[in-house]
Amino acid sequence: MATVIASVQAPIVAGTPLFGSMSELLNDPLAAYLRARSRYGDVVRFRAGPPGLRRELYAVFSAEGAQQVLATRAADFRKDNVVYEELRESIGNGLLTSQDDTYLRQRRLIQPLFTRRRVDGYAHQVADEAAAVAEAWRGAPGGSLELVGEMRRFALRMVGRILFGTDGEKASEVIERTMPLLQEYSLKRGMAPVKPPRTWPTPANRRAGRHQAELFALCDTIIESRRDGRGDASQNDTGGDGTEDLVTLLVRAENAEDGSLDAAELREQVLIFLLAGHETTATALAFALHLLARHPEQQKRVRDEVDHVLGGPGGRAPTAADMAELPYLTMVLKEAMRLYPSAPVIGRRAVADAVIDGVRIPAGADLLVSPWVTQRHPDYWPDPERFDPERFTPEAEAGRPRYAWFPFGGGPRACIGQHLSMLESVLGLAVLLQAYEFEATDTGEVPLGAAVTLIPKAPVRCRITPRSKA
Repeated sequence: MATVIASVQAPIVAGTPLFGSMSELLNDPLAAYLRARSRYGDVVRFRAGPPGLRRELYAVFSAEGAQQVLATRAADFRKDNVVYEELRESIGNGLLTSQDDTYLRQRRLIQPLFTRRRVDGYAHQVADEAAAVAEAWRGAPGGSLELVGEMRRFALRMVGRILFGTDGEKASEVIERTMPLLQEYSLKRGMAPVKPPRTWPTPANRRAGRHQAELFALCDTIIESRRDGRGDASQNDTGGDGTEDLVTLLVRAENAEDGSLDAAELREQVLIFLLAGHETTATALAFALHLLARHPEQQKRVRDEVDHVLGGPGGRAPTAADMAELPYLTMVLKEAMRLYPSAPVIGRRAVADAVIDGVRIPAGADLLVSPWVTQRHPDYWPDPERFDPERFTPEAEAGRPRYAWFPFGGGPRACIGQHLSMLESVLGLAVLLQAYEFEATDTGEVPLGAAVTLIPKAPVRCRITPRSKA
């Protein structure tokens, strides 16, 4: 006999009679989600927009609910919402946005490029780029830094070098200038109750079209150089030792079942890696350093660990094998990613009726799960706003639900590059902490917003002091 699961309708978050929750979702969505969970529970329903154009959005905040949406019932929750549709139009149908057979084919072709052994081969590039940052910081005026901008440039140089090899440096300027504006354009269109067709010559459409054309041309030129043999490892390796860049490997990716990626598909994958690959790592790095600057005791413990493994200021560069020898640094990074997840919300659309945490979700509903909220949920995280790397000892991790912490998503759509991101972050932090001490200069909380990724709305500053060689 089948088990019948009782369900109720999701409570509606109170808003204004005319616009519902539109204002708070536009102005401070992260705070709105936290308030909603606290007041209404783990599954809620927002209504936003004027009558006649009002849209509903379900939000799921429990770890168990997130696991259902992303993993156990992933087939019922698809990337069909308006934000993903706009991203497809802006940067193509790569791994982040594709679905069904297209996604499975792409994943099968690309997964071999992200094995742990392959990714570990990029460790020396990460160490080299981090050392270059550490050297450049010696000229910082007054020893003062703005961490978000610095880490974005660092992460972009890393992903550019890993993707494009020696072409990475010249690509970085174009990517840094165009990619954020295309993201913002896509998000605004995804959130707008009414939007003009992209073919209309509005100022926003024309500006986005120019940025898209410039970014596409850059990627196409580099890809074509690899396809016609001009981009062999001897000329375009990522570190001077014959390590092939990811574009070269993507061009060669092929199997009997799926064939290979054509020129448009190659560009789409490259753009997705650029979008996901530098924003996520930059956020993790910036806020890990921000938190360490505000917590001297934990910073000293990390420095002592780094010094023990690498030999202190002037010591050797880290390798992939050192990641296992830096457990406290890894715990700090995970705690920073808990408090400041790079993707604070993850959107889906229900394609079948479902019951999540006893609440009915109808087919066709837009919904989100939120690492930002779940990773602050008091049922899993006592005193959730407190910075405490000890939350990530192996024993503590084993005692929590699997999806109490999911900064890389989860289920069959989990981030393919999560080991690369951890490698970049752990080794990059090790090099910077080997060279400098960090002191907070801003004592208040950083105001934050949410777009495709977490957006600091103010500078995140600190002061650095070079460490003396022994």
